[in-house]
Amino acid sequence: MKPRSNAPIFWLLFGGGGTLAALFGPALVIITGWLLADRGAYAHALAFAGHPLVRLALFGLVLLLAWHAAHRLYKSLHDVGIPPGTASKAVCYGSAALITLLAAWRLLLL
Repeated sequence: MKPRSNAPIFWLLFGGGGTLAALFGPALVIITGWLLADRGAYAHALAFAGHPLVRLALFGLVLLLAWHAAHRLYKSLHDVGIPPGTASKAVCYGSAALITLLAAWRLLLL
């Protein structure tokens, strides 16, 4: 019997983050970069982000994008000559976990 693998969890996070990056990434750049360039708009955006459902959506977005980036970086290490191993996996996925925890902490303080 084959040993169980944790790969499906990472592939799920990778796929979800990639989908969000493709669908919502350009929209977020347009909204935050161009439409909220006015100084008064920051207060409105901060008030909007204070709603619990918006916080939850922002957390989900940051979580999936961070894990997508971590998985993509881990799988791309081979292309730059770094062999995949436990240390590189710990750095890539550990950074995604740290970003997720920092996002949760920051959104709880908002």
